[in-house]
Amino acid sequence: MLSNKAFIGLVSLGASFIVNVQAQDASQDGFIWNKLETSPELKWTDCYTQLQCARLQVPLNYSNPEADAASIAVIRLPSPLAGTDDYKGPIIIIPGGPGGSGVELIVDNSAVLPQVLGANFDIVSFDPRGVGRSTPRASFFDTEAQRRFFDTSFDVINATSDSLARIWARAQITGVLAAQHNKNNIFEHFNTESTARDMLQIVEAHGQKNIQAWGFSYGTVLGATFASLFPDRIDRLVLDGVLDAEDYFATRWSNSLLDTDKTLQAFFDGCVEGGPDLCPFYESSPEAISRKLDDLTRTIFLRPVPVKTDISYGLVDYERLRITIFRSLYSPYADFPILAQGLADLMNGNGTVLYQMLEQPAFDCACGSPAPLTSIADGGTAIMCTDGVEVRDTVEELEPFVQGLLRESQWGEVWAGIRIGCTAWPKQEKRHFKGPFLGNTSHPILWIGNTADPVTPIAGAHKMAKGFPGSVVLTQDSPGHCSIAAPSVCTIGFVQAYFMNGTLPDEGVVCPVTQPIFSGQPVGGVVGSTKRRDLEVKEEKDEELVRALTRLRENFRVPTPF
Repeated sequence: MLSNKAFIGLVSLGASFIVNVQAQDASQDGFIWNKLETSPELKWTDCYTQLQCARLQVPLNYSNPEADAASIAVIRLPSPLAGTDDYKGPIIIIPGGPGGSGVELIVDNSAVLPQVLGANFDIVSFDPRGVGRSTPRASFFDTEAQRRFFDTSFDVINATSDSLARIWARAQITGVLAAQHNKNNIFEHFNTESTARDMLQIVEAHGQKNIQAWGFSYGTVLGATFASLFPDRIDRLVLDGVLDAEDYFATRWSNSLLDTDKTLQAFFDGCVEGGPDLCPFYESSPEAISRKLDDLTRTIFLRPVPVKTDISYGLVDYERLRITIFRSLYSPYADFPILAQGLADLMNGNGTVLYQMLEQPAFDCACGSPAPLTSIADGGTAIMCTDGVEVRDTVEELEPFVQGLLRESQWGEVWAGIRIGCTAWPKQEKRHFKGPFLGNTSHPILWIGNTADPVTPIAGAHKMAKGFPGSVVLTQDSPGHCSIAAPSVCTIGFVQAYFMNGTLPDEGVVCPVTQPIFSGQPVGGVVGSTKRRDLEVKEEKDEELVRALTRLRENFRVPTPF
């Protein structure tokens, strides 16, 4: 996963500049990445707990590979079967975002990923170029203090009458700062095509010819780009929570919200199904719960609730309430029970539980010290705005775009900020690959989509699969972002079979999940309860797998692009 501190990313979409990371000795995660030699080979060094780290040298500009180089932070959990006939090589976990850290993903999930994927594989990931511990790194500010004080608000269009104009105005500032710090046009090299080529370098440095990978969310754009550029280098490729790549590269993000309201409906329906004992926000019908939430939202719009916790303080206002609900749609099985308690408390004037769902420790400036080499939102912004077509919309020109998103879903008020954030991005030639997304791959791709994914509707999987003959779309019958949002023995069984022997499910298969959203189980608990029975688990080995998937669900959260 990306830890909450790494991927909350709720500052405004902004541009970035490159810091001299050679002066930054250590990161807050306790491992000193800069002590590692950057090499064209993967020179593994023990790191964290039972993991290995390396810094891979790749061309900064693949059109001029003899010029400057980039250093890609790579991490792996080595297979205990390496060197035996049962060893099946590396599986690369492709992080989402853009801007997600594969390093943090592996660190946080190293104990559970082998249980999910099996011991036959090295489990590998990386921080994409411009992101996290890879260098050069995109960073918008000279210091973390500058970043924090520039913008502490969330971006929600309907928060005030001038929200759209304010979000646009902040984007103009970040664009100017980006242009000032875009030395040697380095942002041009922070793009998806270059990262896909980096992935091939990781595969080859691992001693392999073809890729085995599992990509999530924006990672599906990376995977589809790789498959389009190198269709003959696919051994296994699972693309999960599929983003419409054409929409992404057009800087529209307009097809993302097709199922978002359906995901929120799952909260209303699940709360009624769970009953008042399991859902504190219960009413007798989904419609009644929806009305109660609308009433609460209007109240908070007029009267924010102050909160002071042991580590921070702030307000539960309209923006925070809306962002918290939206973020909970990503992982309903983990977050909806907490959300229900938070909303019930908020009805009584207590905002603590809801506030803590997105809580960050109060910022403590280490004055005079360089920023730690960890994940920041700026890298994702640099990738999105570099990848996408140029956006120069004025506030007036953005109005129809925003209204179009709002017609699609009420959550357009949150999602619109992505395009707005690129309106002042420095001019670029945009020579990188942007499609078409098609290829006769050396092995068929497995695409996975949920029936109610809040930001990557399953329509994206069906659209993208059409370009790759022989590939199959597997449907998981659940709300949430990517299949890992809900434990499914069925889904992971197909994923395991695909990686182990290359078999694909039949087209049209729909996988159930193991439990209702409001199951009465604590975080990380065993499936089933005295009140609710599980839906799918039949054998003891399935129960063990579900426990692993549940832990993965809690830790492996896909980052948002805002």
